Amino acid sequence: MDDYNNQYPPHKKKKSWLFPVVIGIIIGVLVVVIAMPSLLKSNILPQAWMNDSESGNVNQQSGSSYVNVDVSTQITDVVDKVAPAVVGVINIQQQMDFWQQQESQAGTGSGVIYKKEDGYAYVITNHHVVSDADTVEVVLSDDTHIEAKILGSDLFSDLAVLRVDSKHVKQVIEMGSSDDVKVGEPAIAIGNPLGMRFSGSVTQGVISGKQRTVPQDFNQDGRADWQAEVIQTDAAINPGNSGGALINIKGQLIGINSMKINETAVEGIGFAIPIDTARPLVNELETEGEITRPYLGVEIYSLEEVPQTEWDSTLSLPDDVKGGVYIWSIERLSPADKAGLERLDVITHVDGKEILNMIDLRKILYQEKEVGDDLKVTFYRDSKKQSTTIKLGQQR
Repeated sequence: MDDYNNQYPPHKKKKSWLFPVVIGIIIGVLVVVIAMPSLLKSNILPQAWMNDSESGNVNQQSGSSYVNVDVSTQITDVVDKVAPAVVGVINIQQQMDFWQQQESQAGTGSGVIYKKEDGYAYVITNHHVVSDADTVEVVLSDDTHIEAKILGSDLFSDLAVLRVDSKHVKQVIEMGSSDDVKVGEPAIAIGNPLGMRFSGSVTQGVISGKQRTVPQDFNQDGRADWQAEVIQTDAAINPGNSGGALINIKGQLIGINSMKINETAVEGIGFAIPIDTARPLVNELETEGEITRPYLGVEIYSLEEVPQTEWDSTLSLPDDVKGGVYIWSIERLSPADKAGLERLDVITHVDGKEILNMIDLRKILYQEKEVGDDLKVTFYRDSKKQSTTIKLGQQR
């Protein structure tokens, strides 16, 4: 028995640890509740502990700025302000059936009211939205339909200006600056995707890129006719959004939604015409009805479209020529004709700048030159390098 008792000593009662822990928690809570207001007032706590109402919108500490913004509330406020200035645009075309002529909707898009003056309101939209229209209707945010007049439309910029009676127009959009936008900042697109059934749709994203170039094939012949310079955004832009507004977080117009890449493998890539690019063109379309551009009076093609074997045999080009445009035909008495250019001449430089294709040439003509300017042209004829100066005429 003695051995048994020694192996198994009498059981000792454990001390309880639960009671002091509970007391400690209660004391800690009381300290926090009592001390927190004083800590907040004294700015001792880090900024992350403070909510908007306690810290204000901006709190300056040691030269640094902390900004607390309720983005969701700000976006809804911006949309409420801007949405009435974004309209639907309906392209109506006349069609003949066996018995009579009928009108039908050829397509729908969006537009932005940018000015209200002398009883009229003015709307920016895309050229392709109103192209070939016999009649155009503008649909306001309250579903009021107003017949619109096309003041001007331009293929290369994909811009058009409409004018409507301002009787029912209540809101005009505020202009911003596309040059000032930064990659990564918020962007909001407003428009009418897939027709008026989803009018006033809002999508949110960011500015994904600036000064992007996108090739444009106007006649669908598989060759790029122009390179559009655009803003890239991941805010969803779908058919029907064309001509709508791309705005910044302040509700200012920074772009005119124009296109998206329609490929199954591509998601979240949409484009808008920068408003700083569009503004002078819109003013010209509004007042003149067209964009006046200088012209040469030639039918040209990029040298890259010609088989390399033809460079030597037909065009007689030296080996150091890397690109250019060749003249296929010349209008009689045109600026090019008067300057002495001939069929199959190959232009490689204008004003000392290398020309690799017809887009390079058009960019200089349309963005750097005006009607009446002189253009120094370097070209090859029968393997000989020559130059001439062309006085630019007006495209008609």
